[in-house]
Amino acid sequence: MKRSASMMKCDREGRLLQRQLRAGLRLPPPRRCFASSYLPPHDSQKRSSSHRVIFSGIQPTGTPHIGNYLGALQPWKKLHDEADANTSLIFCIVDLHAITTQHDAAILRVRKREMLAALLAIGLDPSRCTLFYQSSVPAHSELQWILSCQASTGYLSRMTQWKTKLRGNSTSGPDPSMATDRLKHGLFSYPILQAADVLVHRATHVPVGEDQRQHLEFARECVTNFHAAYSGNIFPYPETLVSPARRIMSLRNSVQKMSKSAESAKSRIELTDDAKTVRERIAAALTDDRGGVTWEPEARPGVTNLLEILAAFCGAPEVSARELAEGEMKGVSMRELKERVAEKVSEGLGGIQERYREVRKRGDGYLDEVAEEGRIKAARSAEETMRLVKEAVGLGL
Repeated sequence: MKRSASMMKCDREGRLLQRQLRAGLRLPPPRRCFASSYLPPHDSQKRSSSHRVIFSGIQPTGTPHIGNYLGALQPWKKLHDEADANTSLIFCIVDLHAITTQHDAAILRVRKREMLAALLAIGLDPSRCTLFYQSSVPAHSELQWILSCQASTGYLSRMTQWKTKLRGNSTSGPDPSMATDRLKHGLFSYPILQAADVLVHRATHVPVGEDQRQHLEFARECVTNFHAAYSGNIFPYPETLVSPARRIMSLRNSVQKMSKSAESAKSRIELTDDAKTVRERIAAALTDDRGGVTWEPEARPGVTNLLEILAAFCGAPEVSARELAEGEMKGVSMRELKERVAEKVSEGLGGIQERYREVRKRGDGYLDEVAEEGRIKAARSAEETMRLVKEAVGLGL
């Protein structure tokens, strides 16, 4: 294949750079040369091979419930506290994903701020990580379109969540009327936006739950497709950080995950619920008509869920729900179990609630300042990636 003058120029610059590296010379500012082997700076610093970029996002559902906290936010806080100087943390409130279903614009604005306040309340420090709204960095959507031009509709149609939505209430298979009348293209293609969220920051690691593994696999598929179409090595293959967090179920239906979309508020405990509300909702949690506490996940899912909540808030992460059932809680009544759970949950949420109130007292202006600071940092991270992407695709000047 005949090589263009620009490609040969890039090869020459790449060879020159390698000689400079071997000679230990001071490197010049990076040139806009896609074919060069030089890896450009990230966040104003040259990213070494050991540099980690951890990205994760959460929907703006308003004040999180304890399922959100234990499943996503608590692991974020752990990553935040343990991160070294060679790790960048990027946490995003994914408001573009929130509009794939019918919503009220005014409520969405309120919920975005509530979620940001909650992230600050759990202890995330904006000076140590990047906190921002997804829609404030247009590069996310821009990369989505570019990736979609190489994405397989067959792959997307096999995504578990899409097939579940397509099936609707049918047990026999997909319902064509659902696809034509109710489901929207945004719901079908949102895994591409999820991939763009990760790849636009060239994330190396993504903390996900078991139900999100397939989406990260799709992101890796997008990397393969892009590199095959345009050559080069722009994106790393993001690795999965599977959270060891417990799966918290609804207090009213213990076979369903705790969710803000559930009709009954009694099905969940939010981070801002006071001790009285916590006691009432735990006391009303559905269990069974058997006495005593035992570890039987299949036969007694309601009791198991309470034990999982207790284990999560007991302050000893090495203690499992099963160990509690066979040890400390063995032989106690259901009432005693519920009282113990309510007590530990209230204790665990106390500090978060105090910080949440402090953040809210500072007003929306403070939250908007935090979001703007995060937007600037996130945009800087994304812009360098998009410069390389556009040059590879042929969109760069």
